[in-house]
Amino acid sequence: MKILLAITFIVFIAGLVTPIITMTKFVLLENTFSVLSGALGLLKEGQFFLFVLITGFSVMLPLLKMAVLYKLLSDKQQASVHLDRYLHWMHLFGKWSMLDVFVVAVLVVAVKLGAIASVEMRFGLYAFTAAVVLTMYVTARVVSLADGLPTKAQQTNPL
Repeated sequence: MKILLAITFIVFIAGLVTPIITMTKFVLLENTFSVLSGALGLLKEGQFFLFVLITGFSVMLPLLKMAVLYKLLSDKQQASVHLDRYLHWMHLFGKWSMLDVFVVAVLVVAVKLGAIASVEMRFGLYAFTAAVVLTMYVTARVVSLADGLPTKAQQTNPL
């Protein structure tokens, strides 16, 4: 699972830095951007709320979720008394795991609504989506593996 999580991290980084869409306006003007370049563009334009929202949910939260998954997958952690706390964090992150996909989907739909613009999906969008799906899979596997471990109460009272 650690290898799959490492692959997920690499695909996620690729999804952040490679172009997600290319927008063409008036057949002559073309603009290609990635998640990170789009977020930085919002910051440069003074759209601080949107910058924090996009960066928080599409960059920071997935990175934090992968860090918690790595902690859960570490050999020392599986017998730790902190396992329940980390699983609680995973459930909290799980509630927000699709918000980053929603943000990108809303962006694509908003751009496609323009009558004078066309949008071409790029590799970054597929890499970003694959990272989200892989993260969901690893999370489900970690939670199912953790459910098979004895709880603190079972460890102290074997009967």
